[in-house]
Amino acid sequence: MILSDKRILEEIEKGTIKITPYDRECLGSNSYDVHLGKWLATYNEHLLDAKKHNLINYFEIPEEGFVLYPHIFYLGVTQEYTETHAHVPFLEGKSSTGRLGIDIHATAGKGDVGFCGHWTLEISVKQPVKVYKEIRGLASRQCQIFELQYFVWRYFEIYMEDELPGLCIIVSSLMREIRSPAIGTYLHHFIIPILQFSSHLLAA
Repeated sequence: MILSDKRILEEIEKGTIKITPYDRECLGSNSYDVHLGKWLATYNEHLLDAKKHNLINYFEIPEEGFVLYPHIFYLGVTQEYTETHAHVPFLEGKSSTGRLGIDIHATAGKGDVGFCGHWTLEISVKQPVKVYKEIRGLASRQCQIFELQYFVWRYFEIYMEDELPGLCIIVSSLMREIRSPAIGTYLHHFIIPILQFSSHLLAA
């Protein structure tokens, strides 16, 4: 089930969804528009080797914009930092971006529950297009958020272990033993804020 704008706002209030910077004008009926950040990168070599670490060159998009060319693969990043602790985020290009012949992800359009960070954009174009940093619509991604129908016990091992290692292993083990989806999902939403609060207390 895709969250509506009302549900997205409710989850932001609860802390299970975080978008920084956040602009209410970017919230659609069932998605949130994120923007192209100020950095792009290209590979140093034209021939890439899947067995090697391919070096990349970072550069900042100038104020007057930057022209993307076909047959060059660009790596970008969203301006927004996002967190989704109880939902699965999907990021897709807006139709206005598609009409310009811009593809903004090759494979990685789906995030994991618990992902925290900026999204990497895998950008290619059909013909030369000038893009600008931090502009909405021209080079942005549309984030849709799906609600989980069941809890994810590995969430605690993958995303919380660095902050509360011992406790997260215990919690994860207990969550595996729960057989009721309703109880499991309720506990998942209940335990996450407690662990986050505990982590903030320890860090203070």
